[in-house]
Amino acid sequence: MSNFSKVMKKVLVTGAAGFIGFSICNKLLENGINVHGLDNLNEYYDPRLKKARLEILSKKGMPFSKIDLADADRIKILFDSYKPTIVINLAAQAGVRYSLENPHAYINSNIIGFLNVLENCRNFSTEHLIYASSSSVYGLNKVFPFSETNNVDHPVSLYAASKKSNEAMAHSYSHIFKLPCTGLRFFTVYGPWGRPDMALYIFTKKILAGEPIDVFGFGKMRRDFTYIDDIVEGVFSLLDKKPSGDSNWSGKNPNPSNSSAPWEVFNIGNNKPTELEYFISLIEKNLNKKAIKNYLEMQPGDVEETAADISKLNQITSFVPSTSIEDGIPKFISWYRTFHN
Repeated sequence: MSNFSKVMKKVLVTGAAGFIGFSICNKLLENGINVHGLDNLNEYYDPRLKKARLEILSKKGMPFSKIDLADADRIKILFDSYKPTIVINLAAQAGVRYSLENPHAYINSNIIGFLNVLENCRNFSTEHLIYASSSSVYGLNKVFPFSETNNVDHPVSLYAASKKSNEAMAHSYSHIFKLPCTGLRFFTVYGPWGRPDMALYIFTKKILAGEPIDVFGFGKMRRDFTYIDDIVEGVFSLLDKKPSGDSNWSGKNPNPSNSSAPWEVFNIGNNKPTELEYFISLIEKNLNKKAIKNYLEMQPGDVEETAADISKLNQITSFVPSTSIEDGIPKFISWYRTFHN
C-alpha cells in the first residue's frame, strides 16, 4: 500500500453507496487518496442506508455522481472529466435469489453496465481496472476449498453467470487492448453498514422483533463469512499490483486464474467456512435472545458450501484475514443497535 500512496492516483469507485463500495471509499479517503464515487442509488434495498453511507463520505470530501452504469453517455462524460487512473468497479445488481425474479436487472447492470466501464477504461487509458466478481462463479464445483484454478463453467444462478461473464469480458479487453484487469471473487461479506438483504441483517432484525427466521438447507449450509475490514484490506493490497501477464502461460495447459494477457482473478475470503446453525447461535448469543427457526429446503440457485483458498492472494500480497466470525458478529450487532436506535 505504501508504494501506491506515494504516487497520487485518481480512483473512481462505482457502487460507492453500496456496502463494500462505501467501506473502500472510506479507506481511500482516510489515506488521502483522490477518490470520486458513483452510484445509481437504486431501490433494491432501502435507499436511506445508502444515503447515510454517502453522507459520511461527503463529509470527508468525496465528490459523488448519481449515474447508472447502463447510461453510456453520462459514464463517458464522467470519465472524460475525471480521467481516473484506477477504477474499482463494485456497482452491480447483487443477490442470488433476486435474480430468479428480476433477471433483466442483472443484464442491464452487470453486463451492459460493465461493458460501459470496460469501454471507458480503454478509451481513457485507465491504468488498472479492479472489479467485483463473486464466489458464486464456482457453481456446481465440489472441490473444497475453492481455488482460482478450478473450473467455473457451471454457474447455478443468473447472478453467478453475470459475474463469470464479467471475468470473460475483462479478459477479452485485457487480451486485445492490454487493459490490466483484476477480478475479485468475494466470499459472503458481512459487518457494519452491511446489506439488509443479507442473512446477518435479516436474522438480527427478525430475532429482535420476535419473528421467525427462514433457515434454508436445514441450517447445514456452510459459508465462508468474511468480515468487511478484511475485504477492504484485500482490495487495498492489490491496488498497486497491476497484472502484467504471465509469459509462461500456455493455452495447451491453461491456468484459469491468470493469462498471457494482463488479467488475474483472486479469491478474497476468510478461509474458515461456518455452518449456518452455528452462525445463528452466535447472533442469538450476542442478542441474548433465541431465534424462532423455520427450517426449509435449499433454495434454487444456492450452493451447499463455499470455502475460499486464499493462498494466491497471500503469496502476492501477504494477505491474511484478521477478524473471526466470533469477533465480527458482535461488531455488526453493535452497529445495528446504534444505527436503528
